[in-house]
Amino acid sequence: MVRSMTGFGEASAQIDGVHYLVEVRSLNNKYFKATIRLPEVYQALEAEFEAELRRRITRGSVTMTASCTAAGASGAHAVNHEALEHYIEQIRRAPMIADGTVRIDVSGLLLLPGVLQPPVDEGDRLDRARRAMLPLLNKACDGLIAMREREGKSLRDELLTHRSMIADRLTRIAERSPTVVNEYENRLRARIEMMVKGTDVVVNPADLIREIAVYAERSDIAEEISRLSGHIEQFEQLLSESDDRPLGRTLEFLGQEMLREANTIASKSPDAGISRLTVEVKGAIDRIKEQVQNVE
Repeated sequence: MVRSMTGFGEASAQIDGVHYLVEVRSLNNKYFKATIRLPEVYQALEAEFEAELRRRITRGSVTMTASCTAAGASGAHAVNHEALEHYIEQIRRAPMIADGTVRIDVSGLLLLPGVLQPPVDEGDRLDRARRAMLPLLNKACDGLIAMREREGKSLRDELLTHRSMIADRLTRIAERSPTVVNEYENRLRARIEMMVKGTDVVVNPADLIREIAVYAERSDIAEEISRLSGHIEQFEQLLSESDDRPLGRTLEFLGQEMLREANTIASKSPDAGISRLTVEVKGAIDRIKEQVQNVE
């Protein structure tokens, strides 16, 4: 199945008074590359999330962003009164505080280490986030993959259009190719007759046949036409597959092979008609190579 590498998916849920949001975006990349953006307190979960992304997505530059917001009092930090009183007792000993020159700012004291305690311990917090975010990550990946498949259908239609154009031009090249040698023979005979006209020179038929045979061998493109035909047939078969295996790299390789055969046809055939058709074939192959860069 043809899938684009561009996509977006998101999922959210409110669990135990906390609102969780997960977004997944993907762009083109030759390989798989993941960027995980989590709140600082959940950084320990990054490796697990990346492993899950690798399981669901084969290729592309993928960015996952997750956030969580406490919806009620359950998210509030607790004040460690003993720690706060200890800080105040030490600050009051300072001369500037004792004589009233400087007043104590309670809001600033709350920022001191140990004064505010998280609502749950570190391990429990990570476990809750893991249980909440992993299902959301999979749901977001489902949305991203669905978007990739929709864009993949458009890509497939465009690639098949280019493939049809190549097949049409290749058929015309194959039809034109046998006449090239005949036209060369006629031109060669006419040129020789004009050159020897009015002289006693006699052209050896064997020499003429040998020259035509050399030209025919040098300009023979039947093998290249056959290989290119095989490549575009395989190209169409791959685009018609319905399984989930990634096709991007295989299609890229086929595009390179198609262009190689088209270049050989262009270099071997001196015929102007075939040259014009080959230029159109190469243009379509270049467009295919551009498009398959976005196929997973």
